[in-house]
Amino acid sequence: MAKKKNIKQSDIISFYMDYVLTHSHKPKSVYAFAKDNNFEEQKFYEFFNSFESLEQSIFSIFFDNTLEVLHKSEDYQSFDARNKLLSFYFTFFEVLTANRSYVIHTLNTEKHQLKALKVLSHLKKSFTNYIELLDIKTIDLKQEKLEKIKNRGLKESAWFQLLVTMKFWIDDTSPSFEKTDIYIEKSVQASFDLIDTTPLKSLIDFGKFLYKEKIHSN
Repeated sequence: MAKKKNIKQSDIISFYMDYVLTHSHKPKSVYAFAKDNNFEEQKFYEFFNSFESLEQSIFSIFFDNTLEVLHKSEDYQSFDARNKLLSFYFTFFEVLTANRSYVIHTLNTEKHQLKALKVLSHLKKSFTNYIELLDIKTIDLKQEKLEKIKNRGLKESAWFQLLVTMKFWIDDTSPSFEKTDIYIEKSVQASFDLIDTTPLKSLIDFGKFLYKEKIHSN
Protein backbone atom coordinates (compact mmCIF):
# COMPACT_ATOMS: atom_id res chain seq x y z
CA MET A 1 0.00 0.00 0.00
CA ALA A 2 1.33 3.43 -0.97
CA LYS A 3 2.30 5.68 1.90
CA LYS A 4 0.13 8.71 2.67
CA LYS A 5 1.93 11.83 1.43
CA ASN A 6 -0.31 14.75 2.31
CA ILE A 7 0.14 14.34 6.03
CA LYS A 8 -0.48 17.49 8.10
CA GLN A 9 0.47 18.29 11.67
CA SER A 10 -3.16 17.90 12.70
CA ASP A 11 -3.25 14.39 11.18
CA ILE A 12 -0.25 13.26 13.22
CA ILE A 13 -1.77 14.71 16.39
CA SER A 14 -5.06 12.95 15.68
CA PHE A 15 -3.25 9.65 15.03
CA TYR A 16 -1.28 10.05 18.26
CA MET A 17 -4.24 10.91 20.49
CA ASP A 18 -6.21 8.00 19.06
CA TYR A 19 -3.30 5.60 19.62
CA VAL A 20 -2.78 6.70 23.24
CA LEU A 21 -6.47 6.43 24.10
CA THR A 22 -6.81 3.04 22.37
CA HIS A 23 -3.66 1.46 23.85
CA SER A 24 -3.29 3.45 27.13
CA HIS A 25 0.39 4.10 26.40
CA LYS A 26 2.63 5.91 23.94
CA PRO A 27 3.73 4.21 20.70
CA LYS A 28 6.91 2.18 21.10
CA SER A 29 8.77 4.25 18.49
CA VAL A 30 8.23 6.89 15.84
CA TYR A 31 8.98 4.26 13.19
CA ALA A 32 6.27 1.91 14.50
CA PHE A 33 3.82 4.80 14.89
CA ALA A 34 4.38 5.97 11.31
CA LYS A 35 4.11 2.42 9.98
CA ASP A 36 0.83 1.80 11.85
CA ASN A 37 -0.64 4.95 10.30
CA ASN A 38 0.82 4.39 6.83
CA PHE A 39 3.04 7.45 6.45
CA GLU A 40 6.78 7.98 6.14
CA GLU A 41 8.67 8.42 9.42
CA GLN A 42 10.31 11.55 7.97
CA LYS A 43 6.92 13.31 7.92
CA PHE A 44 6.75 13.07 11.71
CA TYR A 45 10.06 14.91 12.09
CA GLU A 46 8.89 17.74 9.86
CA PHE A 47 6.62 18.78 12.73
CA PHE A 48 7.99 17.22 15.93
CA ASN A 49 11.33 15.94 17.19
CA SER A 50 9.84 13.48 19.70
CA PHE A 51 6.60 12.26 21.21
CA GLU A 52 7.28 14.59 24.15
CA SER A 53 7.33 17.67 21.90
CA LEU A 54 4.14 16.43 20.23
CA GLU A 55 2.41 16.16 23.63
CA GLN A 56 3.52 19.67 24.56
CA SER A 57 2.17 20.97 21.26
CA ILE A 58 -1.24 19.39 21.84
CA PHE A 59 -1.90 21.52 24.93
CA SER A 60 -0.61 24.59 23.12
CA ILE A 61 -3.05 23.85 20.28
CA PHE A 62 -5.90 23.65 22.80
CA PHE A 63 -4.91 27.18 23.78
CA ASP A 64 -4.71 28.36 20.15
CA ASN A 65 -8.14 26.90 19.41
CA THR A 66 -9.52 28.77 22.40
CA LEU A 67 -8.17 32.11 21.21
CA GLU A 68 -9.42 31.45 17.69
CA VAL A 69 -12.96 31.08 19.03
CA LEU A 70 -12.66 34.17 21.25
CA HIS A 71 -11.29 36.42 18.51
CA LYS A 72 -14.31 35.63 16.34
CA SER A 73 -16.56 37.18 18.99
CA GLU A 74 -17.27 40.90 18.72
CA ASP A 75 -18.39 40.93 22.35
CA TYR A 76 -15.04 39.56 23.49
CA GLN A 77 -13.20 42.43 21.80
CA SER A 78 -15.10 44.97 23.91
CA PHE A 79 -14.62 43.18 27.25
CA ASP A 80 -12.36 44.43 30.04
CA ALA A 81 -9.49 42.23 31.26
CA ARG A 82 -11.60 40.47 33.90
CA ASN A 83 -14.32 39.42 31.45
CA LYS A 84 -11.79 38.50 28.76
CA LEU A 85 -10.11 36.14 31.22
CA LEU A 86 -13.46 34.69 32.26
CA SER A 87 -14.33 34.12 28.60
CA PHE A 88 -10.95 32.50 28.07
CA TYR A 89 -11.48 30.12 30.99
CA PHE A 90 -14.97 29.04 29.96
CA THR A 91 -13.91 28.51 26.34
CA PHE A 92 -10.64 26.78 27.23
CA PHE A 93 -12.41 24.32 29.50
CA GLU A 94 -14.94 23.60 26.75
CA VAL A 95 -11.98 22.64 24.56
CA LEU A 96 -10.51 20.51 27.36
CA THR A 97 -13.88 18.83 27.93
CA ALA A 98 -14.08 17.92 24.24
CA ASN A 99 -10.72 16.15 24.76
CA ARG A 100 -11.21 15.11 28.39
CA SER A 101 -10.18 11.46 27.99
CA TYR A 102 -6.84 12.45 26.49
CA VAL A 103 -6.18 15.25 29.00
CA ILE A 104 -6.92 13.04 32.00
CA HIS A 105 -4.86 10.17 30.61
CA THR A 106 -1.87 12.42 29.95
CA LEU A 107 -1.90 14.34 33.22
CA ASN A 108 -2.87 11.42 35.46
CA THR A 109 -0.22 9.09 34.05
CA GLU A 110 2.48 11.66 34.77
CA LYS A 111 2.80 10.80 38.47
CA HIS A 112 5.86 13.01 38.86
CA GLN A 113 4.77 16.65 39.11
CA LEU A 114 7.76 17.98 37.14
CA LYS A 115 6.99 15.65 34.23
CA ALA A 116 3.37 16.82 34.20
CA LEU A 117 4.51 20.45 34.19
CA LYS A 118 6.88 19.68 31.30
CA VAL A 119 3.93 18.42 29.24
CA LEU A 120 2.26 21.78 29.90
CA SER A 121 5.35 23.93 29.23
CA HIS A 122 4.18 25.21 25.82
CA LEU A 123 0.76 25.97 27.28
CA LYS A 124 2.38 27.94 30.09
CA LYS A 125 4.33 30.10 27.66
CA SER A 126 1.24 30.83 25.56
CA PHE A 127 -0.96 31.50 28.59
CA THR A 128 1.46 33.80 30.43
CA ASN A 129 1.96 35.79 27.21
CA TYR A 130 -1.81 36.08 26.99
CA ILE A 131 -1.99 37.35 30.59
CA GLU A 132 0.61 39.99 29.78
CA LEU A 133 -1.36 41.14 26.72
CA LEU A 134 -4.53 41.51 28.82
CA ASP A 135 -2.86 44.54 30.42
CA ILE A 136 -4.42 43.87 33.82
CA LYS A 137 -4.42 47.04 35.88
CA THR A 138 -2.46 46.79 39.11
CA ILE A 139 -0.92 49.17 41.62
CA ASP A 140 1.77 51.32 40.00
CA LEU A 141 4.96 50.76 41.99
CA LYS A 142 6.77 53.51 40.08
CA GLN A 143 10.06 51.62 39.95
CA GLU A 144 11.23 49.55 36.98
CA LYS A 145 12.72 46.62 38.92
CA LEU A 146 9.70 46.36 41.20
CA GLU A 147 7.38 46.54 38.20
CA LYS A 148 9.20 43.62 36.55
CA ILE A 149 8.94 41.55 39.73
CA LYS A 150 5.26 42.44 40.07
CA ASN A 151 4.50 41.54 36.45
CA ARG A 152 6.36 38.25 36.72
CA GLY A 153 4.48 37.48 39.92
CA LEU A 154 1.17 38.28 38.24
CA LYS A 155 1.88 35.87 35.38
CA GLU A 156 3.09 33.10 37.70
CA SER A 157 0.07 33.45 39.99
CA ALA A 158 -2.26 33.41 36.96
CA TRP A 159 -0.56 30.24 35.72
CA PHE A 160 -0.87 28.63 39.15
CA GLN A 161 -4.56 29.55 39.19
CA LEU A 162 -5.04 27.83 35.82
CA LEU A 163 -3.27 24.68 37.05
CA VAL A 164 -5.44 24.56 40.19
CA THR A 165 -8.56 25.01 38.06
CA MET A 166 -7.48 22.17 35.77
CA LYS A 167 -7.05 19.93 38.84
CA PHE A 168 -10.51 20.93 40.08
CA TRP A 169 -11.98 20.13 36.64
CA ILE A 170 -10.23 16.72 36.52
CA ASP A 171 -11.76 15.82 39.91
CA ASP A 172 -15.19 17.35 39.13
CA THR A 173 -17.99 14.76 38.99
CA SER A 174 -20.90 17.21 38.69
CA PRO A 175 -23.20 17.11 35.61
CA SER A 176 -21.71 19.09 32.71
CA PHE A 177 -18.93 20.10 35.12
CA GLU A 178 -21.20 22.74 36.62
CA LYS A 179 -19.04 23.07 39.74
CA THR A 180 -16.03 23.90 37.58
CA ASP A 181 -18.00 26.78 36.06
CA ILE A 182 -18.79 28.07 39.56
CA TYR A 183 -15.16 27.62 40.58
CA ILE A 184 -13.96 29.59 37.55
CA GLU A 185 -16.32 32.47 38.17
CA LYS A 186 -15.53 32.76 41.87
CA SER A 187 -11.76 32.29 41.53
CA VAL A 188 -11.36 34.84 38.72
CA GLN A 189 -13.59 37.29 40.61
CA ALA A 190 -11.56 36.80 43.79
CA SER A 191 -8.20 37.19 42.04
CA PHE A 192 -9.22 40.45 40.37
CA ASP A 193 -10.68 41.80 43.61
CA LEU A 194 -7.40 40.99 45.29
CA ILE A 195 -5.52 42.94 42.63
CA ASP A 196 -7.96 45.82 43.12
CA THR A 197 -7.22 45.64 46.87
CA THR A 198 -10.94 45.08 47.64
CA PRO A 199 -10.84 41.33 48.20
CA LEU A 200 -12.86 40.60 51.30
CA LYS A 201 -16.39 39.80 50.07
CA SER A 202 -15.47 37.66 47.07
CA LEU A 203 -12.62 35.91 48.91
CA ILE A 204 -15.00 34.95 51.72
CA ASP A 205 -17.55 33.80 49.13
CA PHE A 206 -14.89 31.75 47.34
CA GLY A 207 -13.67 30.35 50.66
CA LYS A 208 -17.21 29.26 51.60
CA PHE A 209 -17.54 27.46 48.26
CA LEU A 210 -14.22 25.60 48.74
CA TYR A 211 -15.12 24.72 52.34
CA LYS A 212 -18.52 23.37 51.26
CA GLU A 213 -16.86 21.29 48.50
CA LYS A 214 -14.36 19.87 51.00
CA ILE A 215 -17.13 18.94 53.46
CA HIS A 216 -19.17 17.21 50.73
CA SER A 217 -16.15 15.34 49.35
CA ASN A 218 -15.33 14.00 52.80
